[in-house]
Amino acid sequence: MNTHHDPSGEPGVRDRLLDAAEALIYSGGIHATGGDAIVKRSGAARKSFYSHFESKEALVLAALERRDERWMRWFVDATLARGKAPRVQLLGMFDVLRDWFGQPDFHGCAFLNASGEIPDADDPVRVVARAHKARLLAFVRERFDAYADETGIERRGLARIARQWLVLIDGAIGVALVSGDANAARDARATAELLLDAVSR
Repeated sequence: MNTHHDPSGEPGVRDRLLDAAEALIYSGGIHATGGDAIVKRSGAARKSFYSHFESKEALVLAALERRDERWMRWFVDATLARGKAPRVQLLGMFDVLRDWFGQPDFHGCAFLNASGEIPDADDPVRVVARAHKARLLAFVRERFDAYADETGIERRGLARIARQWLVLIDGAIGVALVSGDANAARDARATAELLLDAVSR
């Protein structure tokens, strides 16, 4: 049941605006995406824009926050679906990425892209981007903790290894975006496997 009152009287208009903003920003960038383009793509009345969001900046933030939720939910679910063993899940992250890289609407990491447009490190967009990476790192660390529980390896140094894992993930995303080669994920996986084997010795 939807308990939120829609002040514009248009059912689902907020979600349509968010959908449009997320798609346009992801494919074309924040600065290149105007409010008129968002309204046009959403099919909503222009006055409804300001019924839901104070400004384009507010809509951009809301769209990025929603993308964080959606992307993390997808990535976590897809990773865990690779198998029950933590090692399989950790390496499976790169298989999940490879599937994503092969999609026609892949345009890299929305949060790295957005950060590249915003020079101010304290800008709310950069804050959202950092929060996204922190969530991703926390998930990686969680899987490493599970791996330690299963194998008995020392937990000392796992925080550093998890950060290195995140670098491999983001590196693969960047290379895949620039090169158009989904096999960047396979190369990152091979490096990750070496790292995991070294930790396990």
